[in-house]
Amino acid sequence: MVVGIHLTGLKEPVSFKVKVDGEKIVSMDLDISYNHRGIEKGVEQKTLNKSIHLIERICGICSQSHTTNFCKGIEEIMKITVPKRAQFIRVIMGELERISSHLLWLGLTGYEIGFNKLFMRALSDREIVQDLREIISGARVTHAINKFGGVRRDITDEMKKKILNDIKILGKKIEYYTDLIEIEKNLKKRMKGIGYLSREKIKHLNSVGPTARGSGIKIDVRKDDPYLVYDEIPFKVIVSNKCDVYGRTYVRIYEIVESVKIIKYCIENLPKGSISINFEEKVKLGEVISLYEAPRGELFHYIKINDKSMIDRFHVRTPTFSNWTSVIEAMKGMDVADMPIVIESIDPCLSCTARTTIVDTEDKHLKTMTWEELGEYSIRLYKEKGIWWD
Repeated sequence: MVVGIHLTGLKEPVSFKVKVDGEKIVSMDLDISYNHRGIEKGVEQKTLNKSIHLIERICGICSQSHTTNFCKGIEEIMKITVPKRAQFIRVIMGELERISSHLLWLGLTGYEIGFNKLFMRALSDREIVQDLREIISGARVTHAINKFGGVRRDITDEMKKKILNDIKILGKKIEYYTDLIEIEKNLKKRMKGIGYLSREKIKHLNSVGPTARGSGIKIDVRKDDPYLVYDEIPFKVIVSNKCDVYGRTYVRIYEIVESVKIIKYCIENLPKGSISINFEEKVKLGEVISLYEAPRGELFHYIKINDKSMIDRFHVRTPTFSNWTSVIEAMKGMDVADMPIVIESIDPCLSCTARTTIVDTEDKHLKTMTWEELGEYSIRLYKEKGIWWD
């Protein structure tokens, strides 16, 4: 059971203890708490086929990422070659998930800074992607399309036409966001120079995904350690040298553009053939580290199979866990009002935010704010500075 305030941006327990001098943040202590759902241990008590259902529920936003990463790890241990058509379908579903995640992030970022038009526009455009995910898999959140040796559902010729048509429409809609990041003055004022993370600091903190790429680090598992058919697909790794919230926003927006191109390529070049092979749970000892480029960055799975063909050990390191330390660094010297946008810029995935405690260095007074109160404070302060959207 999760107890606390349920919010749209952050979904698991986390507490920020912030030390301030006036309006400037001097230091931050981060307590991500421990919300034990028992998934890792639960997987260790199940057979291989039964474990996928549980692993898909590690994260609703990245359900496809977790099952694909887990399946490819088991397939590597079992020395299974997945049919090409199934690999293409996995890529299509993975890139749809990336677009869905980035648009959700973009909408919530707009919400945090009072840019409600951006919030509504991004969530509306995201419905195009959600509908396509439902058409392909039969569901909008947990898709249950992956299985060992391939996928459960095929893409028909009729579905291909629908996907190509909707992706074309989405591609035109994305132009609004690429124009926005280039010309919207208030957005630049709200993001440029905020939450600065140097290239050297990112390397030191081992940050991943758009957080790292927004500081000029060209790191992407799809290119660095290709899986599925990414080595056959032409696409660019988006990087920005801005090193701030603006840079991380730029990366995510243009990654949507690249994902649209990847999906179009996969549909137009979808090979014929089977979508799966027979898989039998044979006695096969082995262990593997499986990596996947989830929307937030490198997803790490460690899998060990025992002599009963069951999971002996399963461990997950999500990209959010890798990126949390960068938030502490990015907040130094920032205004309290910048906290929501800086924290949101790493796209954190936790179950619910408990509280923020602010310590004034002069009178040693403690003030506890909910995330909602902090957001309202941030929007109000910037509105007084003239940064506002009608």
